[in-house]
Amino acid sequence: MHKPLIILSPPRSFSSVVSTIIGEHPQLYGFPELLLFSGETIEEVIYNEQKQSGQKSGPAGLLRTLAQEHDGVQTTETIFRAINWLNERKHWSTKKVFDYLLDLVSPRIGVEKSPLTISKTQYMERAYQMYPQAFFLHLIRHPLSTRKSVHELRDSQEWQKEKKLSIFKYSVDYLLVWLLRHKSILEFTDSLPVGQTMRMRGEDLLSDPDIYLPQIAQWMGLRTDSEAIEAMKYPENSPYACVPPPLIFGGNDPKFMRNPQLRLGKVKELSLKSFLERESWEWITEDIRKVFQEHNFNLASTQELTTEITKLAHLMGYQ
Repeated sequence: MHKPLIILSPPRSFSSVVSTIIGEHPQLYGFPELLLFSGETIEEVIYNEQKQSGQKSGPAGLLRTLAQEHDGVQTTETIFRAINWLNERKHWSTKKVFDYLLDLVSPRIGVEKSPLTISKTQYMERAYQMYPQAFFLHLIRHPLSTRKSVHELRDSQEWQKEKKLSIFKYSVDYLLVWLLRHKSILEFTDSLPVGQTMRMRGEDLLSDPDIYLPQIAQWMGLRTDSEAIEAMKYPENSPYACVPPPLIFGGNDPKFMRNPQLRLGKVKELSLKSFLERESWEWITEDIRKVFQEHNFNLASTQELTTEITKLAHLMGYQ
């Protein structure tokens, strides 16, 4: 029975660099964003991806993986072959396709990191139903750092090209999205058996990889020797740590793909308290309240919102 490592994190949470670092362990295989938990069948996944990003051929990360594993290289020609392979199997279940990929990379254990997985509780539940023995890593990033990264993405050419992260079509401050998504992940992981989930701050892992990478390896029952840990410090060795052929776009964070090297040093932590003291929340409209109600989250008074964000940040070790 396959026991993949499934990383649960909202967008802009270091998931590309962290999953690639982890995936360079000799006993692991880091996939790009497969998006396979967003549907029951490949046809549904392709439809959802087309609706979200306009990419008709299917998830870029899935196509890149098929090209890499079938042909050993990602080129326009091999991506075309991957598209044809996928189209011929639209009727396949997403579990059948993921099992196929996991068999291809066996005996290495697959590492999956699609941020889309946490956008709906049913996606996380589907992942668990497919792989009840899977490891689930809850990856966290400081709320203000995440918010800043989202704003940078919105201003980038990649954002204008891909038009992803559909909840951002509303004028929503990302602090609320951060709160909503992480509460959803916590509700899911709290329901899992003891030892099946681990929570880790991305800043800690990137600042002190020699401390935190062995912890992940030990949790999964993998090698923790210096050679295995050292291999994880070179994410640029991944075949997905680069920009894909122009036929498709995505599969990993654009910024990471342009510069995938691990940059050692302490990751700066911003002051949440001072920001919240200045925040007016005047942008919260009735339309925004309705959007969040659809996600079973009621926007209460501004003071209660500030308290909720602060409480969750403190729970995760942020000040």
